[in-house]
Amino acid sequence: MKIRQYKEADLEAVLHSWEVATRLAHTFMTDAFIAQERKNVAEIYLPNTDTWVAEIDGEVRGFIALMGNEVGAIFLQPDFQGQGIGKALMDKAQELHGDLEVEVFKDNVMGRHFYSKYGFECLEEKLHEPTGQPVLRLKFTANA
Repeated sequence: MKIRQYKEADLEAVLHSWEVATRLAHTFMTDAFIAQERKNVAEIYLPNTDTWVAEIDGEVRGFIALMGNEVGAIFLQPDFQGQGIGKALMDKAQELHGDLEVEVFKDNVMGRHFYSKYGFECLEEKLHEPTGQPVLRLKFTANA
């Protein structure tokens, strides 16, 4: 496995990873919301984040998008979850920024489990206006 910076040629693989993992973790999201967000990921989020991909056997299987020390997104192909790839991506973010913060949907049990296992702790709960779903703001403190 290789962690490297995102390049434009990775767009379709990143969008595919994002969509299949989103549908798995966020069953409450509508197809229309996902379609709009997929467009936003390509046109707004990726051009404005520091994105790193996990490449396995020459194929992009996941990514992490950072806005400073904020984890904007971390998604893996479902078949590659639970193999340490997400941890490797998070380790890269931590190496770059130290303390990290992230927001995760309260109903995203898989995501919450991953962040908890990594060492994130809950700061607050609030409402995600576009979906009406509760989100948790989490913080990871380096060398805690």
